[in-house]
Amino acid sequence: MTMQDELSQTATTRPTAWHRPVRTLKALGLPGAISLIFVMIVVLAAICAPWLTPYGPAQINVGPPLTGPTGAHLMGTDELGRDLLTRLIFGLRITLLVTAGAVAVSMVLGVIWGMAAGLGARWLDELLMRLVDGAIAIPSFLLALMFVAAFGSSTFGLIFIIGVLNAPVVARLARSAVMEESSSDYAIAARASGASPLRVVWLELFPNTVPTLLVQASLVAGYAILTEAGLSFVGLGVQPPETSLGNLLLVGYQNLYTYPGYVVWPGLTIVALVWALNTVGDNLRRALDPRAAAQR
Repeated sequence: MTMQDELSQTATTRPTAWHRPVRTLKALGLPGAISLIFVMIVVLAAICAPWLTPYGPAQINVGPPLTGPTGAHLMGTDELGRDLLTRLIFGLRITLLVTAGAVAVSMVLGVIWGMAAGLGARWLDELLMRLVDGAIAIPSFLLALMFVAAFGSSTFGLIFIIGVLNAPVVARLARSAVMEESSSDYAIAARASGASPLRVVWLELFPNTVPTLLVQASLVAGYAILTEAGLSFVGLGVQPPETSLGNLLLVGYQNLYTYPGYVVWPGLTIVALVWALNTVGDNLRRALDPRAAAQR
């Protein structure tokens, strides 16, 4: 084989920018790939909400109140004659905003908390873990009700409250993961080579805990959706005129006997989103963690 043939063969077999996402979808398996695509479609729909529907979320009397699906209103209308599909899509924006913000807050706080406990002095580990045990011992939804009643139910307030309530669980997982990785051969070799503790944590330990943390992030996202829906359902979450999936559940429940579909559509959306996020996280762990594949 000539040099030109070898170069040609290398060029044809070199991975392109499209190969990586394709390989990731294959590694996720069929349930994980379907769930990931579903989540991406939901996020895209929420972002593009103003261009997906001819109605506004607060536009009233676009149809008869509390009617079922029609050609003009695929999910029917609400008690004020607003298009329910439009309300659902715009409600997704608030729900996903709260979810994304809560995941970010909980992961940042939890990872710092857990790594400080796992890599710090023994007394610091004991102190931080006893705080984790105390926080987990109290039902999180009860704490959420107390914090919302004390600090208000603004969108950013919900993000902070839900994120902080999930941080202890993330901290316990991060501590376990970083302690396991810190005793591995590559971490010992990095420390023996003279690498600083911060460099070992950032370049060696943290990247190898990412698969475990991604799974936890998907669980936190599902919990954030359920918590927002629960708080809004009892009237302590997102307040009108803003709408969310929890708000739609509340008003739909109040009109359950007039139009059952009012509560069915947001309920199914919540169930599908939580299921998809958990499925993506679990399959992503299997795809990114070679030890999980070896154990199977």
